[in-house]
Amino acid sequence: MRILVYGAGGIGGYFGGRLAEAGNSVSFIARGKHLEAIKKNGLKVESINGNFTITPTLATDNLSEVEAPELIILGVKSWQIPDAAKELKSIINEATMVLPLQNGANNVENLIKVLPEKNILGGLCHIVSLVEAPGKIKHVGFEPKITFGELDNSKSERVQKLQKVFTEAGITNVVSEDISLEVWKKFLFIATISALGGLTRVRIGEMRESAYLMDLMRKTSEEIKNVAHAKGIALKEEHIKAAFEVIHKLDPKTTASTQRDIMEGKPSELENFNGYIVNEGMRLGIPTPVNQFIYECLLPMEKQARIQLESV
Repeated sequence: MRILVYGAGGIGGYFGGRLAEAGNSVSFIARGKHLEAIKKNGLKVESINGNFTITPTLATDNLSEVEAPELIILGVKSWQIPDAAKELKSIINEATMVLPLQNGANNVENLIKVLPEKNILGGLCHIVSLVEAPGKIKHVGFEPKITFGELDNSKSERVQKLQKVFTEAGITNVVSEDISLEVWKKFLFIATISALGGLTRVRIGEMRESAYLMDLMRKTSEEIKNVAHAKGIALKEEHIKAAFEVIHKLDPKTTASTQRDIMEGKPSELENFNGYIVNEGMRLGIPTPVNQFIYECLLPMEKQARIQLESV
């Protein structure tokens, strides 16, 4: 398959690397020193499942150099999706599949504002990986897994073909029976811990020691569930329970990527996480006081990070 990975970070770099290793034609959109290192030495992946290095078909920061792909994997942050979609519009054709793997519940909504809905799949992934150095991806946790599907949950021919490509690349994958629900289940977990972690600026172990903070997490997740219900998403109490089981099992040193971005003064997915719940709650008439407290406390810092980014 001819594949474009738009964003060669922890997610795009790992899964794109596995797909290239399996013999697919994989191109990467990357930037700066990371791009320079990939061009010079290939993309190196250090993984708990075995290390490997691949030479991509193309590594570039210029989308005009890319041949129209059969599959685009979006490896950027949720807040970068609108701009990425505008840029990608020029190279997709009727047969192109666009697969977002970001955390966040509104990635598909944002893509549909720019790209034809028929091109878009729903998706998410489970992996802990990061750019350890220019040209090097480090996979440190979770068995990598992609969950995906058509927006109408049909078992289309293209989804079956994509499943075969992932399987042949050794990527654990699932074609979901309800992709919107799966996206919201992941979102429930990540939005419950990420921004609150950024606000407290401590690791999950310290957060778990506080009954007050755990109660805030519980209230955050309940508000997310209520907004999901108003949108027709069948999140249930059992999904909250499952999310907290994972939270209790996490290594006490764990921090979420959005939390790390907030603490490092970088633009984060705050708007796509708690901000999205607050805005949807207001639109749908669902109270979200805990999410709003966390969001409003972090918003000045988020605005400052974006001003600094624009000035670079």
